[in-house]
Amino acid sequence: MTTQDPSSSTTSAVSAPSRALQGILCIEIGMLFFVVQDAMMKSLLLSYPIWMLLFIRSVVSIVVLVPLILFLGGPHKLRSPFTHIHFMRGALFATGFSLFYTAFPFMGLAEVTTIFFSAPLITALMAAFWLKETIGPHRIGALAVGFVGVVIAVNPTGDGFSLIALLPLACAVTYSASQILVRTIGEQESSLTVGLHTLGWSGVLILPMGWLVNQLVSATLDYPHLHLTYPEAGLSQWPLLVLLGATGMCGYIFLSRAYQVANASLVAPFDYTYLPLATALGYFVFSEVPGINTLIGMALIVSGGLYLGFRELRATRHTDDTPVVAETVFAPASPHPTQIPEDENLS
Repeated sequence: MTTQDPSSSTTSAVSAPSRALQGILCIEIGMLFFVVQDAMMKSLLLSYPIWMLLFIRSVVSIVVLVPLILFLGGPHKLRSPFTHIHFMRGALFATGFSLFYTAFPFMGLAEVTTIFFSAPLITALMAAFWLKETIGPHRIGALAVGFVGVVIAVNPTGDGFSLIALLPLACAVTYSASQILVRTIGEQESSLTVGLHTLGWSGVLILPMGWLVNQLVSATLDYPHLHLTYPEAGLSQWPLLVLLGATGMCGYIFLSRAYQVANASLVAPFDYTYLPLATALGYFVFSEVPGINTLIGMALIVSGGLYLGFRELRATRHTDDTPVVAETVFAPASPHPTQIPEDENLS
C-alpha cells in the first residue's frame, strides 16, 4: 500500500495562491497601468483622433500577444471556442471607451474617472442579478452610498452640468457588462487568450464605428478628436503610440485575470485605487483641480467600495483557496493545471 508524503501535501497547500488575494493584486496592478495609459491618451488626443488611438492599442496588443502565446503554449491558445463572448466584449470595449475618451477634452481627469467609477457598483449589481452572487444588507448599504457619490459627482442639477458627463457613465455600464461576460468564461481560458480575442475584436470594430459616427453626427466637425482623418502629426510620435498600446494591453490582462480568478463582487471595489492616482496625476501633469462635488462624490464612492471590499474579504477568509487553472504567466516547465469547480457564492 502506498502512503502519501505529508510534506508534499503541506507544501502544496502552502504554495497554492489565494484566489481572493490574487484577484486583488491583479486589479491593483491593472489600475496602475490604466492610470498611466489614460494620462497618455489625454495628451495624445490633442493630436490624434480617438479611433486611431484605440486601433493602435489593439494592434500593439495583437503583435505582442500572438508570439507570446505561441512561445508559452500550455493553456494559452490562439483559437477560442468562446468567439461570440469575445466579440460581444470587443463591441462593448469599443463602444464604451470611445465614449469615455470623448469626454476627456471637456472634463478633468478626476471628473471623468470619478463618474466612470460607478462601474464597480454596477458590476456588483450585475453579478448579483446574472451570476447569482449573494448580495446582503451590508453590500446594499455600501452600494447605496457609492451611488449617492456618483450622483453628487455628476451633479445633474448644477449650473455646470453637461450631457458630456453622461458619457463616462455609459462607459461604466458597458465596462461592467464586459467583466460579467469574462466571468462566464471563468478559467477555461488563460488571460492572454481572453486579452488577444477581446482586444482584437475591439480593434476590428473601432474604425467602422468611427466612420459611422462621422457619417451620422455632424457635430464631430467641431471636435477634432472625433474625426476619422489622418492627423497632421502622422506617426511622428510612434514610440509613444506603441507605449500607449502596450500599457493598455498590460492593464487589460491584469484586470481580466482578476475577474477570472475571483468573484466579481469581491474584486470590483478595488478598482477604486484608480481614483486618487488619477486625481494626483491630473493635478501634477495637467494642472487640473477637481471641484468640491467631485471630491465629495469620490469620497463616498471610495468609502462604499472599501467597505464592500472589507465585507467580501471577511466572507472569503475561511473559504478553501484552490490553485488557479490558467496561469497568466505559464512557464513551459511548470505542471499543466487541472479544472476546478466554480467559486461558491459569497454570503
